Amino acid sequence: MNATDPQSDRSRWFALAILCTGALMIILDGSIVTVALPAIQRDLGFSPADLTWTVNAYMIAFGGLLLLAGRLGDLLGRKRVFVAGIALFTAASLLCGLAAEPWMLIAARFLQGVGGALASAVGLGMIVTLFTDAKERAKAIGAFAFTGATGASLGQVLGGVLTDALSWHWIFFINLPIGLATVLLALRVLPGDRGVGLAAGADVAGALLVTSGLMLGVYTIVETESHGWVSGRTLGSAAVAAALLAGFVLRQARAAAPLLPLRVFRSRTVAGANAVQLLVISGMFAFQIVVALYMQQVLGYGAAETGLAMLPAALTIGITSLLISARLVARFGERSVLLAGLVLLALALALLIRIPRDPAEVSYATHLLPTMLLISGGGLVLPSMTALGMSGARQDDAGVVSGLFNTGQQIGGALGVAVLTTLAAGRTESLAAAGEGRDAALTGGFQLAFGIGAALVAAAAVLTLVVLRPRTAGGPQSPDGGTAAGGGVQKAGAQGAGAEGAGARSAGAEGAGAAPGASAATAATPAAPPRPAADRRRTRRPVPATTPR
Repeated sequence: MNATDPQSDRSRWFALAILCTGALMIILDGSIVTVALPAIQRDLGFSPADLTWTVNAYMIAFGGLLLLAGRLGDLLGRKRVFVAGIALFTAASLLCGLAAEPWMLIAARFLQGVGGALASAVGLGMIVTLFTDAKERAKAIGAFAFTGATGASLGQVLGGVLTDALSWHWIFFINLPIGLATVLLALRVLPGDRGVGLAAGADVAGALLVTSGLMLGVYTIVETESHGWVSGRTLGSAAVAAALLAGFVLRQARAAAPLLPLRVFRSRTVAGANAVQLLVISGMFAFQIVVALYMQQVLGYGAAETGLAMLPAALTIGITSLLISARLVARFGERSVLLAGLVLLALALALLIRIPRDPAEVSYATHLLPTMLLISGGGLVLPSMTALGMSGARQDDAGVVSGLFNTGQQIGGALGVAVLTTLAAGRTESLAAAGEGRDAALTGGFQLAFGIGAALVAAAAVLTLVVLRPRTAGGPQSPDGGTAAGGGVQKAGAQGAGAEGAGARSAGAEGAGAAPGASAATAATPAAPPRPAADRRRTRRPVPATTPR
């Protein structure tokens, strides 16, 4: 696709808008349900234990199928998988809204998770193939990160308003017009890709191992709230999940056409960014849940009021990711921007440790608003971390690397919420047993959760310093030496090669660091003879020397 063609350029940005709309609908649904749970429980007669499955069923399907969905995008075509995912998610939303029994809602939520996994797993892969220029890619990933960051917070506000003004059914019905419009526009606008075909990589055994292992792992995590971390049931389920995932790794090492080529982990950047993400998401996703619980259980905020109190965080993240992050990445590189964002996030969580235990002494402007503003660091972390996570993917691995990255988000979120809420509850019980009042005991538990969250983010900063080193002028290569999906697409012919070499300095100054790139040409390098077409496809765009590897 020729990025210089105005019509083509408009189509690419329109395609990005469609991908962001689909992602927004899925992300909103993840948070919009949480504030409607009391109304759902009253209407459908859920028991307290079964009510959590309206969330867990979605999370298990979503987190368990992301990796498989990403590989299906590579095999069947990412457009086809995206459209199928949005269509299934929309149909399942209708079933959720019409549910008259608890089992009906849980089953429909599971189907929503399947559709959400299909659509989400291929989104990043489509973005890095649509936007091959480093500067444009940084803007596109910033917009995608903006969608995710604001969607989670706005979902709580929208869920409260819809539930209070209409009914809980409308938190699902609202997806119908959005989903239908997204499917119709995606069919017209998104570029078609045929994929390499099922025969090229239908690793059925690997798919069964990883899907069952991830689903059981997520199930084990979410069930720790009921059974504890050291119960026989939890330990047994964890052991089986670990065995399934270990079998998957062995299968991938030996399979001729693996579901997850282990070569992607040879990229220090991809492996490091996924590890950093696991720590960050564990701390920050848990923060969203825990701070909302604190506002409602200790400060007495309602559902809509809680969402509005968190709105400054959503706005600052959105502004930072959409308007600022790309420029900073272009100037300083993803690693530096990621570190700056992690420092802001760690400080934001650490400030909450000092909240007074007497709610009468708590002022939103003094004790909560500074944290909501410092959470803007997420607008720096999400785009740069996403760009790094996708940077080492080859063109034909973009879908599975996107699925891997999204899987890490779901596992990190589930693990963070389970661990932090469990530890907070234990701390609250010990303080209450020691004679502390209800509000003081709850606040003490939440303070512990905030402190652990800050430590997780700080650990992510240390890992970034140690693992994600600034790369040399040559830049990294994709795991097997092929063209990276996030890197520039070299123009065919001598003229295209010359233009790329001449523009190296400009691309380095203005392009955002999502380019995984390859070796940078210099003016002193003699002109190489024309290469065959097969070799020409492996040529890479020059990248700045300061971009992290």
